[in-house]
Amino acid sequence: MPTITTSDNCRLYVKDQGKGRPVVMMHGWPLSADTFDDLSIAIADAGMRAISYDRRGFGRSDQPWNGYDYDTLADDLADVMQQCDARDATLLGFSMGGGEVARYLTRHGAKDVKQAVLISSVVPYMLKSSSNTEGVDESTFAAMTKAMTEDRAHFWSGFFKDFYGVGPLSHPVSDEILAWSSSMAMQAGLKATLACANAFATTDFRPDLKSFTMPTLIIHGTADKTVPIDTSGRKAAVAIEQSKLIEYDGAPHGLLATHKERLIGDVMAFLHSGGHAS
Repeated sequence: MPTITTSDNCRLYVKDQGKGRPVVMMHGWPLSADTFDDLSIAIADAGMRAISYDRRGFGRSDQPWNGYDYDTLADDLADVMQQCDARDATLLGFSMGGGEVARYLTRHGAKDVKQAVLISSVVPYMLKSSSNTEGVDESTFAAMTKAMTEDRAHFWSGFFKDFYGVGPLSHPVSDEILAWSSSMAMQAGLKATLACANAFATTDFRPDLKSFTMPTLIIHGTADKTVPIDTSGRKAAVAIEQSKLIEYDGAPHGLLATHKERLIGDVMAFLHSGGHAS
């Protein structure tokens, strides 16, 4: 099934690989489902079904004007699950995709969900406020918006260096990975890119955490500059009762590439655990 059509008539590009218990994956901003290819192969080779899709506005999916709020994005996930007949599923969200997992569970319930996985996730709340003092200051997001509006292609060159932890003494990914990531980012529409950045920056998922009633694996790098662990992974682990947090010491945001083998091993162990987080 190369595409599905959502309830508001948006076509989403879907990658459906393997057979067996489904693992449905939501990608990070501003990328596409292709970032899950290595993990998808491991899932399919293990006798399970890897389902990933390009979020509306990104990759090969339609680029409508509206629908970049998390309620709509969660409904898109529900449409993917329904049309792919994904039952007894594991939901896996990377970065922005973690928000779709959280909001889906609140809006659509957990009857078809066996496990959840949050990798470098924005859950529970990114924006700094009086009740979220370890969050990211609003000025940081405003500067991102300004830079993308002025020269989006140039913005990615610096953004992805932080994303993958590239610096004078550290180069955990190849120059080709950086170029590929920038190319994926430019596939997305500017409207979708800006609107989704606002969504993940400002959406408060703290009320959604009670919807995680299933075993949940949380993986986060301690040196993540894109989504700092203190305002995300560690807080989510405290609030989600059946959760296990694995911290990757000194690791950046883009764990699917920088720590590919370790990440695949940790996710596969969880998938094989029969639904248990520890």
